[in-house]
Amino acid sequence: MSFIIKPIIKIIFWISIAILTSCSTSEGDNNDPPTFTTRIIKFSGYEWIVRTSEDKKQGPGPNLFSDSADNVWVDDKGRLHLKIVQRNGYWYCAGVTLKHSQGHKKYVFYLASRIDELDENVVGGLFTYKNDNEEIDIEFSRWSNTTNQNSQFAIQPAAKLGNKYRYDMDLNSTLSTHFFDWKVNEIEFGSYEGHTLNPENDAIINSWTYTGSDIPPLNDERLKINLWLFRGQSPTNSQPAEMIIERVEIL
Repeated sequence: MSFIIKPIIKIIFWISIAILTSCSTSEGDNNDPPTFTTRIIKFSGYEWIVRTSEDKKQGPGPNLFSDSADNVWVDDKGRLHLKIVQRNGYWYCAGVTLKHSQGHKKYVFYLASRIDELDENVVGGLFTYKNDNEEIDIEFSRWSNTTNQNSQFAIQPAAKLGNKYRYDMDLNSTLSTHFFDWKVNEIEFGSYEGHTLNPENDAIINSWTYTGSDIPPLNDERLKINLWLFRGQSPTNSQPAEMIIERVEIL
């Protein structure tokens, strides 16, 4: 009987993984479904699926995404590292997806790296995603233009007037706090110096409240974090790029 049971167990396993990873990532580019991966990490008390595209480029970008421990890992302090690295002449990006939908809540990200100093071709994203028109974003990038501001809050479709708020961030240290509070009729965004939700006035980098018509409905969305290359272009400095998240709170 074992020769029959083992294939059935394998089929059930891969169907389960397919269900868990059915959402793709997007920051305004067209996207492809991520390749299924068996790597799941624990971070901030949650389980996260690590993205891989194997040997095929996928959106956003498009880019190659890797679930290697060189691209995604949790250190001995419990911090999540996402890193863009070059292997065998190819750049590999990084992304994770929260295993379960959380819905209308406040999503807080405590970062521990100088995201204001990312290479101009690198994009760091903190976001919920269901599809390209049901997405809430905090993004760090100059979008391949050194004169652009380096951060933005956005509701997709971001090209629509009023759905995006750009700002500049010039940090004094590696520590910063970013959040969006997703409610039925509004989404509140904020970026602060340090790790706090009660900042002094001089620690408030920027804030924005969105009340437009594109607030995503509850639709089995997933929280995602990624680090990728705009239009798939190599970093201008030819160096690896990293984003460190100390912890995530969902309130």
